Amino acid sequence: MLEQESHTAGKEAAPGARTLAVGDFLRAHQQELMEDWRQGMRTRHPEREGQPSWLLDHMPRVLCVLADLVDHGPEEPLTHVPDAHAMSRLDEGFDLGQVAFEYALLRRCILRGLEAEKTLPAPGELERLEDALDRILTRTLTAFSQGRQRILQALDRMTQAALDSPSMDSLPSRLLTVLVDSALSVDSAALLLVEGDRLVVRAAEGVGANDAVGTSMGLNEGLLGEVGALRQPLALRSVPTDARVVLPALKQEGLRAVYVVPLLEGDQLLGVAYMSSRTTFAFSESDTLLFRTMAQRATAHLVHARLQARERQAHLEAQRSLSQLDALLASTPMGIALLDRDLRYVRINQALADINGHSPEAHLGRRFQDMAPATAVATFEPLFHRLMETGESGDALEFTLPGDARTFQASFHPVRAPDGAVQGLSCTVVDVTHHKQAEAVLQRAVDFREQLMAVVGHDLRNPLNAINASAFQLSRAEDLEPAERRAVDRIRNATARMGRMITDILDFARSRLGEGIPVARQEMDLAEVCRTTLEELQVSAPRRVLLFDTRGDTRGFWDPDRVSQVLGNLVANALQHGQEDQPVRVSVRGEPREVVLDVHNVGEPIAPELMPRLFDPFKSIPSTAPRPDTARQKRSLGLGLYIVSQIVGVHGGRVEVRSTREDGTRFTVHWPRQAG
Repeated sequence: MLEQESHTAGKEAAPGARTLAVGDFLRAHQQELMEDWRQGMRTRHPEREGQPSWLLDHMPRVLCVLADLVDHGPEEPLTHVPDAHAMSRLDEGFDLGQVAFEYALLRRCILRGLEAEKTLPAPGELERLEDALDRILTRTLTAFSQGRQRILQALDRMTQAALDSPSMDSLPSRLLTVLVDSALSVDSAALLLVEGDRLVVRAAEGVGANDAVGTSMGLNEGLLGEVGALRQPLALRSVPTDARVVLPALKQEGLRAVYVVPLLEGDQLLGVAYMSSRTTFAFSESDTLLFRTMAQRATAHLVHARLQARERQAHLEAQRSLSQLDALLASTPMGIALLDRDLRYVRINQALADINGHSPEAHLGRRFQDMAPATAVATFEPLFHRLMETGESGDALEFTLPGDARTFQASFHPVRAPDGAVQGLSCTVVDVTHHKQAEAVLQRAVDFREQLMAVVGHDLRNPLNAINASAFQLSRAEDLEPAERRAVDRIRNATARMGRMITDILDFARSRLGEGIPVARQEMDLAEVCRTTLEELQVSAPRRVLLFDTRGDTRGFWDPDRVSQVLGNLVANALQHGQEDQPVRVSVRGEPREVVLDVHNVGEPIAPELMPRLFDPFKSIPSTAPRPDTARQKRSLGLGLYIVSQIVGVHGGRVEVRSTREDGTRFTVHWPRQAG
């Protein structure tokens, strides 16, 4: 077409008319031609609209080369510009047809520009333009094809090197060997990986390779650190004169050019790779493109190898954990199983499989209703569905199986995914037959003890009352000697103390047998009852000082006998554990809603570890101080404070205790005026 137009233009040119030099036209109208070409490329590649730089990277220089070729004809040698343009397009992902199209578009833009001119091209100019464009196009397509072929061959070799999933220790060396063999003018190359805050040489080939492996440098140090920070390739033309070269392997004698590329996984820097040469000051476009492409592929292989290593490690950890779990499940006497949402067995140990009557292997993948006893299915399957719907747990559910004397206790808990969704259930089953039997034996022993105490306490009252009545009659005799009268008083005091103990035993038996401590409330003055009780206690302890204080309104509705019993037990406790040379202080004060009874003594404090069980029955309150009546303390039944708490509780009140070495021990009883 151009040849025909050239002949036509030559025929129409009038003798002596001005002619146009195409080379000069191309130089003078470079901007207009490039703008026309750029608009056509944008129409063809709208997806690259946000990347304007790719349009004019080499084409202005291509236009200059074209002008020189038109001016000087076939004798003008081609520069490296078409090669550089081909490598640029290959790097940007163009295919061969797209490269051919952009030259065809350039041809149309030039023709449209020439047609718009008032003067005609000189004879032969259009033919030289066509030849020059064909030379450039042929050179570009040839370089493009050769470059792509080199890359494909190198990538194929790289894939072969990584096919057998080598370890992370050997993979970098394999990839680097392929890379060095595929690039021209390369005398040495190395691959450095990020480890902590340093770049460590993990593979090296060529000059100085043996000494390079294992050396390291700071992550932000020198030329390699700069490449890592910028995430962009960098090239040096003269290694010995550049202060940024700090890696010892790059200071080999005679090295000239070096080219460094980052190894990136997204925005994460994995390392850097470099190639260096002793024979050239600058690597060719095809070599740098090949190096970048192979570095990208090497990065992908490294990432894949790391993921595989992590996957293998995770698999080993999972296998180890499962082995430990299997050993634990096999050794535990507790039955354990995991069910999915369809109630199919995912895991089960031997203990639970034996209860179901099948082997553990037979359970896997089978439904609960197919493997468990029928009575267990009827009992638990509706529960399982409800627990998975609500996400609740079922704890300590006891059951028995027909024809089996054993008793089992089962617990069920939902198994949740990380997002909280219920994936299934965990089941634990424990044989509690021996525990139930032991509980029954213990309960029978406790019942017998409490019944015995009730009988003994009740039957002791009659002989004790007889002893007390006889002692009272003896005390009224006027002819008793002083020693005899003291003996009678000791009998009366002992029978009074025994009477209180029997009362405590009977009250304890009533509370433990379910009858509860009986009370008969009536309107009374709590201070008066306490004063009378203290007077009686003073008679039984003539050598101790009992002080009493009262204030405020102390009337309310209580059982006077029980109030007297509470005070008697608290004072007896204070006399037993307090210092003999210190008084026991009792106070009663009226509050708006209650009356407060306070009993205080000075002595060794109550041990802190005893406080939580202070009101439990059958315990003693040991003291660290030596006491002459230690034997009597050990014989104490320890029921007094228990009876106090029970009586006060029946009245709707509460008991508080404070005991320190500085302030002594204080029991405070709160008596509500009217029971709630």
